[in-house]
Amino acid sequence: MADNSKSFSTGDFLPLSDADRSHLDSEKITAPSQTFLQDSWRRLRHNKAAMICLVILIILFILSFGSHFFQTHNPNATNPDLANLPPKIPGLDINGFNGTLMQSGERINAYAQAHAHAGTYYILGTDYLGRDLFSRILFGTRISLTIALVASFFDLAFGVVYGIISGWLGGWVDTLMQRIIEIILSIPNLVVMVLLIVVLKPGMSAIIIAIAITSWINMARLVRAQTLELKNQEFILAARTLGESSFKIAFKHLLPNLSSVIIINLMFTIPTAIFFEAFLSYIGIGVSAPQASLGTLISDGQKNFQFLPYQMWYPAIVLSIIMIAFNILGDGLRDAFDPKSNRK
Repeated sequence: MADNSKSFSTGDFLPLSDADRSHLDSEKITAPSQTFLQDSWRRLRHNKAAMICLVILIILFILSFGSHFFQTHNPNATNPDLANLPPKIPGLDINGFNGTLMQSGERINAYAQAHAHAGTYYILGTDYLGRDLFSRILFGTRISLTIALVASFFDLAFGVVYGIISGWLGGWVDTLMQRIIEIILSIPNLVVMVLLIVVLKPGMSAIIIAIAITSWINMARLVRAQTLELKNQEFILAARTLGESSFKIAFKHLLPNLSSVIIINLMFTIPTAIFFEAFLSYIGIGVSAPQASLGTLISDGQKNFQFLPYQMWYPAIVLSIIMIAFNILGDGLRDAFDPKSNRK
C-alpha cells in the first residue's frame, strides 16, 4: 500500500498579503456590534423629521431658559403710552415687521404716532398694556417647558416605580394598587384643578400639584402591563433562580427592557401636560397675571384679534410648534425603539 503522507516545512505556511486577503472582506456578513441604544440612535438620526423637531426643541429650551441674558425688555413692565405697537425689526423694511399699521386705508408709522423714542423697537410688538410680546412669549414658553419637565419627573419618579412594583408583586398588592389608579382616573383633571384652586390660589403651584396627582397614571399602567409580560421571561426566571434580589432584578433587568416603552410614552405625555397648562391659563384658572403663559397670551390676543391679529398669532404659533415637535419626535422615537420596525 502506497504511503500518501507528505511532510510539510515552515516555508509552506506563509501569511497572506493584503492583495490575497482582499476577497475575504466580501465574505463578511456581520455588521459592527452595537448596543440597543446605539442602534436606536442610528435609526433616529435617519428620521429627518424627528431630528429637525429635536433641534427645534433644543433651540426653544435655550431661548426660553436663557432669555435672562438677552431679553430686550422686562416681560412684566407696562408702558401704556406704547400699547398695541406692531412688530418692528431694525433694518427690515417689510410690512408687518417695520412698525407700520393700516388705519382708515392708509399705512402709518405706529411708533412715530405713539411718540416713541428713537431706537425703540419691539420685535413682536406690544400688548394692550405696552408690554413686550417677544419677552412675554419667551417667558410663557419657559413655563410650558417647565411643565414638560415636571410631567417628565413625575412620570419617571412615580409612574415607572408604581408600575414595576404593581406588576412585579402581583396578587392582592397589584389588585389594590390598580383600584387606587381607577379611583384617581374617575376624577377629571379639571375637577382636580378646581378643587386645588379652592385651597391654593391659581398659579404654577396648583398646576404642578394637579399634574403630580394625575399625569403619571398612564405611565404606571403601561409599565405594569410590560412588567407582567417580562417577569415570566427566561432571563428573569434565571436571575431569580440565581438568588438576585427583586430590587436588583428591577433595575438591572426590567428597566433596560422597559426603556423604549418609558421613553416613547414620556414623549406623548409631555405635549398633553403642556396643553393642559395652556388650556387652564386660557380659561383663567392657570397662571395668573402679571405672569405670562402661552395660554394667557392667546386669551389676551383673542380680544384684539380683529384689529391686531399678531397678538394672538405669535403665541399660538409657538404653542403649535412645541406640540407638533414633541409629537413628531415621539413618533420618531417609537420607530427607533421598536425592534419590529424596518431597519434603515
